[in-house]
Amino acid sequence: MQSKKKSVEVAKKHYNMDNALFASMLGPSMNYSCGYWKNAKTLDEAQEAKMDLICRKLHLEKGMRVLDIGCGWGGLARYMAEHFDVEVTGISIASEQIRYAKERDTQGRIHWICDDYRNLTGRFERIVSVGMFEHVGARNYAAYMQKAHDLLEDTGLFLLHTIGANHQKAGVDPWFDKYIFPNGMLPSPVSVTRAIEGTFVLEDWENFGADYDKTLMAWYERFEKGLAEGSFACGEEVRRMYRYYLLSCAAAFRTRDIQLWQLVLSPRGVPGGYRSVR
Repeated sequence: MQSKKKSVEVAKKHYNMDNALFASMLGPSMNYSCGYWKNAKTLDEAQEAKMDLICRKLHLEKGMRVLDIGCGWGGLARYMAEHFDVEVTGISIASEQIRYAKERDTQGRIHWICDDYRNLTGRFERIVSVGMFEHVGARNYAAYMQKAHDLLEDTGLFLLHTIGANHQKAGVDPWFDKYIFPNGMLPSPVSVTRAIEGTFVLEDWENFGADYDKTLMAWYERFEKGLAEGSFACGEEVRRMYRYYLLSCAAAFRTRDIQLWQLVLSPRGVPGGYRSVR
């Protein structure tokens, strides 16, 4: 595993890439994570359904203090603030993502922080983290969970949205490590439960990994369409790289080799039991 400093630097490099490419591929919400296709017919509908699902699983109420760890381009944070009237703090180490998020937060409702989540202090009633745990690394899982626990009120809820592997591996494929997700690692079920043991109560665990196949195919179609229409520019090498990345990942989810999990965790257990939604 790389050092903490090196891990931060490689993550910054990936997520500070050309926003025009990502905007064309991901759509207006700029959600770089799996959509929820249960009742959706388009990518935009699936991404909005995913954000709504997260909010309902967190049982958001007006005025709650919510932390978004690894907030990306800010789509989920804006959705929570606009639709559920909560006080959101979004944190990411990617400066371009934070800049983009601030520019689109026209009402200035959200507190944006460009920093490592491990440096954060304070307490929140809800925490959410989408598509960030894959960059933490197995040796840091327990520390990650402990930090989330320290930031969460005793009566709070933490939703973790992450890609998962059927078996724990040392890292991702070398090609993906070099070109797509530097220092990435997919957790296994056992590694997740070990990390939360003694720290959180596991309230809910949903797997909708098959939906990532549809999401990736939609990204691929938008990438090719955006390139053809001149929404962004890239050379043939980058085009081939993204084509291989998107289609091979879609195949991995289609064959159920990798999964997409949403876990809901609580520090002490929800009195009377947690009631999830689907």
